[in-house]
Amino acid sequence: MRGYVTDAAGRQWLLPQPTAWRMEYTAGIPCDSFWMRCPWEAGSGTRPGDWPRFWAEHEGERVFTGVVDECQVEQSGGGSVLELSGRGMAALLLDNEALGEDYGAATMEDILRDHVRPYGIQTAAGANLPPVSPFSVATGSSEWSVVYDFARYYGGVAPRFDREGRLVLTGWPKGETRLIGNGTAVTELVYRDRRYGVLSQVLVRDRYSGQVETVTDGEFSAQGGMARRVMTMPGRSNFQTMRYTGRFQLERAKGERIRLEVEIGEAFSAWPGELVRVQRSGWDRNGLYRVAQSTVGMDGRGYWTRLELAPPDFVV
Repeated sequence: MRGYVTDAAGRQWLLPQPTAWRMEYTAGIPCDSFWMRCPWEAGSGTRPGDWPRFWAEHEGERVFTGVVDECQVEQSGGGSVLELSGRGMAALLLDNEALGEDYGAATMEDILRDHVRPYGIQTAAGANLPPVSPFSVATGSSEWSVVYDFARYYGGVAPRFDREGRLVLTGWPKGETRLIGNGTAVTELVYRDRRYGVLSQVLVRDRYSGQVETVTDGEFSAQGGMARRVMTMPGRSNFQTMRYTGRFQLERAKGERIRLEVEIGEAFSAWPGELVRVQRSGWDRNGLYRVAQSTVGMDGRGYWTRLELAPPDFVV
């Protein structure tokens, strides 16, 4: 693993070989993040506080692109050590507020032009989202929420960033990419079923007509779940819009319920969004899962990857 940084003038610097590092990749939110620790010598011709951008390569392949949030130099009897941490490029959309605006008909190009490209962010190929009419941006909302609402709520696509730092506005990868079987170097398996936060019912109210539509998760209710939310639509809404909103809220809350955590003794076992099949003897939670989060690191244990797996159709 090698880490690189750039300063505000665009000059690039190769960091010393790290002694420990960690990269965390998600399916959108929370943001991707990184941490790296390496030896450091004063007088290297650059100051850590001047670095706004970071990227990393592993075996010649780009594995992370993001922004530097924090750096520190620690000096002790063993010499000086640099620690660097930050987030993926989604940080630029999360940290910046959008200017309120009403679009008569918002196209994908409108959203990219006004809310993505001003921050130097590029878009991966293949994006093709339909226009939304009308589309409103609330003052004070983050640029990320603008992109998320446009892509996820209206376009049915979960926005996320790839390892090159590009915004991805296409669906999840199709086809299985990894088998976690008896021959895989698994060091830990944890299955979690969390009921807290799962909704049993959503009531969606139209503020103008007073009409209320109810959407219920029959399966969770039959299991004794009882957690209701009441939503008020901000504008005039038809039945389909109201019902889709309620159904979407149910599915997104349910998407956090089931998780299978797998730790493997190798680097970069799988990436968020990929489908993996777990098939191990003596384990009763085998099946097909989608990677919701992947944390990769190197420390005293060597290389490792910790995958957080969710049902294939989980909603972000």
